Amino acid sequence: MRKNLDYGLLHAMNAFVKVVDTGTFTSAAEQMSLTTAQVSRLVSELEKRLQTQLLQRTTRRIALTSAGDAYAIQCRDILERVDVAEAVASGSTIEPSGRLRVLCMGNFGNRYVVPLIAGFCSRYPQVTVDYSTSQYAPDLLAAGIDVSIYLTRHLSDSGLVAVPLGTTFSVLCAAPAYLELRGLPDHPRELANHACIRLINPSASTEWELTSGKRSYQVQPDGPVIGDHPDVPLSAAVQASGVAFLPFFTVIDAIRSRRLVRVLPSWRSADVGVFALYPSRRFLDAKTKAWLDLLKTHVAPMLAADATEFR
Repeated sequence: MRKNLDYGLLHAMNAFVKVVDTGTFTSAAEQMSLTTAQVSRLVSELEKRLQTQLLQRTTRRIALTSAGDAYAIQCRDILERVDVAEAVASGSTIEPSGRLRVLCMGNFGNRYVVPLIAGFCSRYPQVTVDYSTSQYAPDLLAAGIDVSIYLTRHLSDSGLVAVPLGTTFSVLCAAPAYLELRGLPDHPRELANHACIRLINPSASTEWELTSGKRSYQVQPDGPVIGDHPDVPLSAAVQASGVAFLPFFTVIDAIRSRRLVRVLPSWRSADVGVFALYPSRRFLDAKTKAWLDLLKTHVAPMLAADATEFR
């Protein structure tokens, strides 16, 4: 925004967002070439206008109230729209900038997404990537998430835009020491006689639904370990606690190193879709578009390459 028009409500919104992003009034003031007192006054005027408290202030830290959290999400959207409008009118190109909030399922992100962050930030130095993990379906609008990478067989009609990145599937595996002790099953029905290590989360069924060509078989697993994160059954399987049924990207390194081996290799789960989800908007800001382009360019081929080892 042009300096001689930097006043009023938009200016106060910008100050508020800077305080939220930097964590202090002083840092926000430095970025805006204002005094700390001026920034504090702008935020106070916002609170007075809205008749609600946006920030909890103590001598050591600043925290968003629930109202402030919701207001910050809307402020970012409004400020980004202003930037785009000015760029379109002036014919200039918008450079990706601001805070990009990314949510991803843990193990998938560790393998395919986290390695991309440093390069993305180096290419776009005005962008800050705020990365977090969750095994659960995201509420992007409520959490202020820009992009979520989520794995599911069926997308709900959530009003989100979904960009397909590929597919994954789960495979059966166990430690060589376990199989030496308990034997190698020849058919899924024999898994009833084995310790089955279970993954329980919204993207995983409580039953093991196995397919082999046109054949299918359902297993009701039972065993000593249950976890809501893939790291739990992975660790238990490596330590010879039983047979695990996990996404191939979770076990690929353990199989390559022979800490785990495939069990019933002709059987696996049905395909699960991998999607980049983002809130539906009239426009896509520059940082989100750049991030989506990166995912499509790098994640999709890496995922497909790993899958070839299990087909």
